[in-house]
Amino acid sequence: MIRLPGFPRWSGALGMCALIATTHASEAAGPRAVVELFTSQGCSSCPPADRIIGDLAKDPSVIALSLPIDYWDYLGWKDTLADARFSARQKAYSQMRGDRDVYTPQVVVNGAAHLVGSNRAGIEDAIKSTDKGVGTMTVPVSMAVSGKEIKVSVAAAPAGAAATQGEVWICAVSKAVPIAITRGENRGREVTYHNVVRNLLKVGDWTGSAGSWAVPLENIAHDGIDAAAVYVQDGSRDRPGPMLGGAFTSLH
Repeated sequence: MIRLPGFPRWSGALGMCALIATTHASEAAGPRAVVELFTSQGCSSCPPADRIIGDLAKDPSVIALSLPIDYWDYLGWKDTLADARFSARQKAYSQMRGDRDVYTPQVVVNGAAHLVGSNRAGIEDAIKSTDKGVGTMTVPVSMAVSGKEIKVSVAAAPAGAAATQGEVWICAVSKAVPIAITRGENRGREVTYHNVVRNLLKVGDWTGSAGSWAVPLENIAHDGIDAAAVYVQDGSRDRPGPMLGGAFTSLH
């Protein structure tokens, strides 16, 4: 595990996501978890965690995502998938917890629990402990891709819900990306990264009532994307809270 001892203040808006259009729908089947792995090609402790995300990606009840960070690029290998926005997201989680605990491989489960990404048993425990807890993953979400639009629907908050507002985001996902690493801590290795988030788009704000949004594909189409995830999260980009619901769909 590589831990970041400190970090500066950060800013910047998240950009548009990239998706390839095919007709497909993801109905609200009630996934039990959104699992985010903050990983790096320059981290020798990360490949076991990357394999775990590959395993979790096969579970239809889990939305498993890889978010490669860029703050280890100076160690001898520049991560070819890294995005500074993912580093900022990881730091925002840390700031919300108040622990400034930022490291790789780090997993955040349902926006509510964090642990070492290579701890498979711990991830399963965190999924169980956060599932349906304090409103986590209780809001049905669906996504349909048809023609020139992606349609996202979010149900109303359940009765007595702790959270009745949040942000709706779509992730453009590459399901499997093999990378040959020639320098740094993982030099000589080829690592496959699973469900790699290549970009993000904020769809809108959820206010507790049922809502739907149409995202024009002409604004977000890009090569190399074969899946999409959508999630509703309490809080905001800068102050992310628990995951309220989500959906995942293949685009091919």
